[in-house]
Amino acid sequence: MSTRIDPRDMSGRPCSLAASLQVIGDRWALPAIREVMLGNHRFRQIARNTGAPTDRLAARLKALVESGILERRPLPDDARHNGYYLTEAGRDLGAITRELIGWGDRWVVTAPPSRILHRDHELVTHTVCETCGEQVHGEDIHREELTPGWDQSGPVRSPAGKTSPQAGTP
Repeated sequence: MSTRIDPRDMSGRPCSLAASLQVIGDRWALPAIREVMLGNHRFRQIARNTGAPTDRLAARLKALVESGILERRPLPDDARHNGYYLTEAGRDLGAITRELIGWGDRWVVTAPPSRILHRDHELVTHTVCETCGEQVHGEDIHREELTPGWDQSGPVRSPAGKTSPQAGTP
């Protein structure tokens, strides 16, 4: 990523999720990334397939390039024009987009509009801890706060009832 966000500079709990959503949380960001993942590199293809207004899409694509998720480079079949391509950071969004699609298929849409296949069958995934090799279950996961002045419930208050200076204002 070319631009990094210091989570301590954000309002509310310092969190990589909130910082990530500042980069990819716009209405048109993930659909545009999806299109590039599907091999649609031309602006007009991305616009058609996302349904995004072209002015908003142009601004979003520019921001994704500036954030290091996409890059612009000449199209292989027409070097006079540039297309949008995933960077390493953009390719790392593949698992996240697949999980969001699966969640949407289960909880949001009336019927899945597509399927994700692995070779000749529908893809079914599970998370495995790379350190120990065990399958990950939600009840086995917990969070450790690393930012001084914060705990699971929020900003830490001193015995006098004041918020820790590192935690910002409540």
